[in-house]
Amino acid sequence: QVQLVESGGGLGQPGGSLGLSCAASGSDFTINTMGWYRQAPGKQRELVAAVTLGGSTSYTDSVKGRFTISRDIPKNTGYLQMDSLKPEDTAVYYCNAEGWAGIGNTRFEVWGQGTLVTVSS
Repeated sequence: QVQLVESGGGLGQPGGSLGLSCAASGSDFTINTMGWYRQAPGKQRELVAAVTLGGSTSYTDSVKGRFTISRDIPKNTGYLQMDSLKPEDTAVYYCNAEGWAGIGNTRFEVWGQGTLVTVSS
């Protein structure tokens, strides 16, 4: 069973930076796509950024040029570097991973527990 544990986040100032990490644990698994989602109060959860096994990345328009997603495949860890923070980036951020596990390459999708990012002066 694959599990995700997030770290990082907290309070950031407008124009500042914060970083998030997402460590996956389990046995005999491969993560295909790792993504970061966020949910602000009163809003739906949205995909912020994603990175594939091949290294392709995608971002929602509101964070392009400010956020950078990356992953360390051997360590099964993903990262989200958030620069030039804005108050509207305030949300609970969730890590998501989907891939295959076990002898039968069973598909899985798992979520992290979520971490709060607050951008305020």
